[in-house]
Amino acid sequence: MNKPRSHKSRSQEIPFMDKFRRLSAPIAYIVTFGILVLGIQMPAQAAIVGTDAVVSSELHQQNRDRLQQMLGRDDVKQQLLAAGADPAQVVERVNALSDDEVQALTAKVDQMPAGGDGVLGVVVFVFIVLLITDILGFTDIFPFVKKTAR
Repeated sequence: MNKPRSHKSRSQEIPFMDKFRRLSAPIAYIVTFGILVLGIQMPAQAAIVGTDAVVSSELHQQNRDRLQQMLGRDDVKQQLLAAGADPAQVVERVNALSDDEVQALTAKVDQMPAGGDGVLGVVVFVFIVLLITDILGFTDIFPFVKKTAR
């Protein structure tokens, strides 16, 4: 018994298969290329974070917090206003200091004697740091400072 033939003739199926083969070849090349590219292993770079780096980072944050607390005190704000500096701008500048500058500033604070003279010394030191940054043109806090051209 012969099977019933579909309504498509064999001559109509051959162009479809040729078309399919022609279109599938570029797709096969792209998929092969993708698999090869994904199969390439990239070298991973990792380093061990030492205890010194972690402790140093914590110490810098503690120093920065300590300076913020000190600048938040009312007597320090009054001293800054008396020196002609806006306390809000001083806080912004202290936030912009690098870790090394914060460490130097807190070391200076630690060297000062406890009591009223220490606060005044801190205020004077902050004032001098801001004055120098203003002279160098990094800040614009004091209107009486003549800025250098950058």
